[in-house]
Amino acid sequence: MIRLDPATASPASPPTVPAWALAAGGGPSDADAAFQAGAALGALDGLARAPQPSWAGAWQQRLALRCAAPGMRLAGRSEDEAALRDAWYLRPAGAGPGPAGAVLGAWRQLAMQPSVATHDRLERIVDQLGIHWDDAALANLCTEIEKLAGLQRPAPFAAAAIAAHVVTMRPDAELFAWWLADLVLAQSLRWPRPVPLMMAQAFGPAFRAESGGKRIRPGEKRFERAVCVALVQAAAEACRLAADLSRRAEKLLAVAPKLRAKGAGDVIFLLLNEDAVSGSLTTKNLSRFATRRLFERLQQLDAVRELSGRTTFRMFGL
Repeated sequence: MIRLDPATASPASPPTVPAWALAAGGGPSDADAAFQAGAALGALDGLARAPQPSWAGAWQQRLALRCAAPGMRLAGRSEDEAALRDAWYLRPAGAGPGPAGAVLGAWRQLAMQPSVATHDRLERIVDQLGIHWDDAALANLCTEIEKLAGLQRPAPFAAAAIAAHVVTMRPDAELFAWWLADLVLAQSLRWPRPVPLMMAQAFGPAFRAESGGKRIRPGEKRFERAVCVALVQAAAEACRLAADLSRRAEKLLAVAPKLRAKGAGDVIFLLLNEDAVSGSLTTKNLSRFATRRLFERLQQLDAVRELSGRTTFRMFGL
């Protein structure tokens, strides 16, 4: 029988963004957009600061995936969420994830590490994103981030400012600008770790000109307002995802005592901490055949979802 630490039990239901903050009302003014962004981030703040619930890892990694997919579009690549999952979870042991998986890895790293910007960290990230930046430019960027922190600007405007600064320095580095915007947002809000939010909205309606024209890029007119509008939607989607995963994790933990397979606890841990788990996973205690049987049992108990839509090379998650 699997015995789970009571500390992994799900806390109270995740917060929600108030409905009035989501009501655009035909296009909010700059002041309205900023106020609504504050309300939305206030709802998300409790979740970002709270002691980590059992499903926090899966939440963070799924948000990372949602950001990485439009990141591929920005980079001129065609991989969607499904292709990125394959690149990350189906690669051979010890093999690199490839260029697409490296971009996903950058957002995974964003969600997993503290909200700090060091020269070494930024150097690794720009390399993952396929951007080459010299040491002096990265040092100046760290200085700019410190300057923004000292100015104590409202978090959405600090995030917009760093994104605009990066694109002004390097117009070809917009992908990095969005990554850094989430980090600076988290710094400004004093979140222990960033929450991947911004890149998922970069091609959304918030960043379209009112006439339906071209996309508003960092530093362009009305970009700050667009960031505020986008953060309302991003925070609402993050809260909804948290509520969904909280319910699913509760179901998974409830059926855990019914699982008799040796090593089932390892799979449950992965399901709670990853976006997906390969259906052919092998561990010290589980053969590929045993893993397949375990996932069949979890599906019968309605405790996991099959995410790939395939009959082979399947993947499962909350």
